[in-house]
Amino acid sequence: MTATASAPDVLTARALLLDMDGTLVNSDAVVERVWRRWALRHGLDPQEALKVVHGRQGYATMALLLPDRPMERNVAENLELLAEETADLDGVVPIPGAPAFLAAIAALPHALVTSADAALARARMGAAGLRMPDTRVTAECVSASKPDPEGFLKGAVELGFAPEDCVVFEDSEAGIAAGRAAGMRVVGVGPRAAAFAPDVHVPDLTHLRVEAGADGAVRLHVAP
Repeated sequence: MTATASAPDVLTARALLLDMDGTLVNSDAVVERVWRRWALRHGLDPQEALKVVHGRQGYATMALLLPDRPMERNVAENLELLAEETADLDGVVPIPGAPAFLAAIAALPHALVTSADAALARARMGAAGLRMPDTRVTAECVSASKPDPEGFLKGAVELGFAPEDCVVFEDSEAGIAAGRAAGMRVVGVGPRAAAFAPDVHVPDLTHLRVEAGADGAVRLHVAP
């Protein structure tokens, strides 16, 4: 579905599962700085690295780019990159509409499902001036990175809803694939998402209006 000029689409759900980077927070400047340095240290083309970095945990990105390297090394080096990213908050800002969107869903079932660890999630949400959801699934909570659906499935369980009752908000190929693999509908947010056929695509969160139904349903009105 896509929004039309004559009538907005409406998605109905009972719970919302929100990615962070690229969906609520624009952290592209930091991600590109850190991963460009990493790629150059390893003799890789930074542009090729940036094609696969979004949405995945760092160790999973490294495994794609350095397939012959032991996973233990990727996991260890990912901890170093997480520390770098947590310390670098220059240019971290909210996605347009994110503060109002989070305010609108404050009393509704929702969770943050991010490939960041807890420290990085707190740092970036804080730098962007955004409220941290009470229910969070961060990197420490899962055994597999997106595009594996584990994080979204765990978010649904923690909120107490079936996958088909959840709508995922994502910006990346890996995240959209994870939401789809979890059996959930996906709202793609931002320019990256448009290429990966989400159920609905919006340029940013200003294009969404949230309506809470008396029956417990959450209606997402998607405007052009």
